[in-house]
Amino acid sequence: MPENLQVHELRGSDVTPWLEALGGLRIRVFRDYPYLYDGTLEYELDYLNVYQQTPDSLLVLVTDEAGNAVGATTCLPLEAEGPEFKGPFQKAGINVADVMYFGESILLPEWRGLGIGKLFFDRRESHARKLGKKLTAFCAVDRPADHPLRPDDYRPLDTFWESRGYVKQPDLQATFIWKETAEEHESPKTLTFWTHPWTP
Repeated sequence: MPENLQVHELRGSDVTPWLEALGGLRIRVFRDYPYLYDGTLEYELDYLNVYQQTPDSLLVLVTDEAGNAVGATTCLPLEAEGPEFKGPFQKAGINVADVMYFGESILLPEWRGLGIGKLFFDRRESHARKLGKKLTAFCAVDRPADHPLRPDDYRPLDTFWESRGYVKQPDLQATFIWKETAEEHESPKTLTFWTHPWTP
């Protein structure tokens, strides 16, 4: 990782001063394919509120020399999340108390390909194992290969996730609603979970 970047690990209420920066990063990065998210900071701050209210949450933040946030990743115990996250696991008979949910893993384009994505997984997995979690999980939006807004140079992260030991679980799906950049109104999108089991 470049020496001019700093990595910060923040938990619970310590994330509060950085929530606005995290929300801004989410809006900027998720605006691109495949999420095409047309978000607002007001919504982001409401969505991210759970992280400052959950003592065992984790925010890994990367800042540049000027102190600007250029990348971030989050995780928190699944039991602290809402029913739209917990529901698929409960229906599958998985104890949500055993699961660490991985939220966003976002990085500005100019800092990609430098190993920061691997660091994000390392830090979150370490946090999950310290808390005795038996499963780590995240979800990703489903898009068809022929999606009209898919860039020619788009490279899915499936191979990277698989190299980390994650397996796509077609039976674990959730539906979330957001407005895409080309949409007039919000619409439902399907996301599929990827999981990795851990032995105590």
